[in-house]
Amino acid sequence: MKTVTLAGQTVPAIGIGTWHMGDDPKTRASEIATIQAGLAAGARVIDTAEMYGSGRAESLVGEALQGVDRQQVFLISKVLPENASRDRMQRSVEASLQRLGTDYLDLYLYHWRGNVPLAETVSELQRLQDQGLVKAWGVSNFDVADLDELWALPQGPNAQANEDLYHLGSRGLDYAVLPWQRQHQLPLIAYSPVAQGDAWGQHLTTNPVVRQLAEKYQVSIYQILLAWVIRHDQVLAIPQTSSVAHMRQNLAAGDLTLSAADLTALDGQYPAPTHKLPLDVI
Repeated sequence: MKTVTLAGQTVPAIGIGTWHMGDDPKTRASEIATIQAGLAAGARVIDTAEMYGSGRAESLVGEALQGVDRQQVFLISKVLPENASRDRMQRSVEASLQRLGTDYLDLYLYHWRGNVPLAETVSELQRLQDQGLVKAWGVSNFDVADLDELWALPQGPNAQANEDLYHLGSRGLDYAVLPWQRQHQLPLIAYSPVAQGDAWGQHLTTNPVVRQLAEKYQVSIYQILLAWVIRHDQVLAIPQTSSVAHMRQNLAAGDLTLSAADLTALDGQYPAPTHKLPLDVI
């Protein structure tokens, strides 16, 4: 299985995303079972955020982790921009920890840029790390200008990851962000790596090349899409699913290696941009 090194820990290159989870009481039991099945199948990373369901996703994850060895889980959450200040971040992380039923996060991300000065946010993230509430911190939805500003701060290079939208049909990161992160050895966490089940109009699941490769390898279409995302070193994909079967398929994509010819064929269907594109924020 392909792995990445995240905040000093080696973890499988496919983790568990939780955006949209915890919203519907009718699906709560199946969502908890899906997360637990993912952990049983070898997943280690769970990515959530205080924004997701206004804390309901974190509470769901906390319930799913009851009885699980905390040391075997790499837990990520995120702080909202309006809470990323000296006055509010400590309360925010403590509320997340309470919902998650843990006393620390492995990685705490600044969800997206807001009005709080970046230097203040970074200083507070570093303080939480020094205090032991978080083992490491990073950022999310940062473009190259944001990353340059971050790296210019004294504590900025302590960031351990940047989480951004990245999938075969949305390749804006290929223009500048991914090259920057490779140069600075900053891992990428790719959210919505299968485009929310191909719900965003890129027609990934009906693309003939994607379908041919799924047939060639006798895997699902989504496994092809995930294998494409993690083809780079130091890229972690965090697909979200509420299906145990899909969860196991997603994780199995970590064992799938596409050939250079396969990757060229896929790239040709959805070419990388030749100019900077605006980032979506989730």
